[in-house]
Amino acid sequence: MASSNPAPTGSDKTHFPQDASLPGEYFEVRQTHPSGDYAPDTSKSLPLSPSRQALVDDIIALYEMKPTVERVKRYTPDCVYNDQFVYANDRYKMAGQWFALPKLFKSAQSHGYQVVTNDRDLIQFRHEEAWTFKIIPKTVVINALVSLSLDPGTIDTDFIRVKYHKDQANDKDYSNEGLGATFKKWQADNVVKYMDSPEVNAFEADKNARKETRRTYGRGDEAGDAPVKNL
Repeated sequence: MASSNPAPTGSDKTHFPQDASLPGEYFEVRQTHPSGDYAPDTSKSLPLSPSRQALVDDIIALYEMKPTVERVKRYTPDCVYNDQFVYANDRYKMAGQWFALPKLFKSAQSHGYQVVTNDRDLIQFRHEEAWTFKIIPKTVVINALVSLSLDPGTIDTDFIRVKYHKDQANDKDYSNEGLGATFKKWQADNVVKYMDSPEVNAFEADKNARKETRRTYGRGDEAGDAPVKNL
């Protein structure tokens, strides 16, 4: 019987525009999960091609507080990063976030991931990460769904880049509205101003990358354009 899994190079299914000149805001995937349980089962992870595996390896290394200029280059200059605490809408701000993590956390360790989507322009994986704070001796384990919307201009190269990176730890998606959304953007806009490092400064020109208004949805469920997907 033929396998129902997509090829390691990704299925033919596409989700986003094929115009690489469009900024990251055009590449947001949205979903609601039935339970919000994103605990990974590594034994069920979909296989990836070498170039896609290298991308995921670099993203995991960033989560584990091992940022390098080359790893941050995995993002396009006009990328968007969106999680519970941050909304960064260019690579300069994104660099500020990755290089700031060691200032906040003593350690960050990935406990494994499960690739659940491997489409032509989208990779999604369940990810478990343990974060240990610097000031407070406490470790928090978070399970999340990581969605990497791929840059159409580099999908078929050895160095695939990301247009939109979403980290979703709850069953509902982000509405991108309200006080929480305002704080997330304020945080990303301002943290980078205090990151005086050559690694972050290497991306300073990216603050002029093309941007568009953040998409808003009113709510984070099906009524907010976030269909239920049991990923």
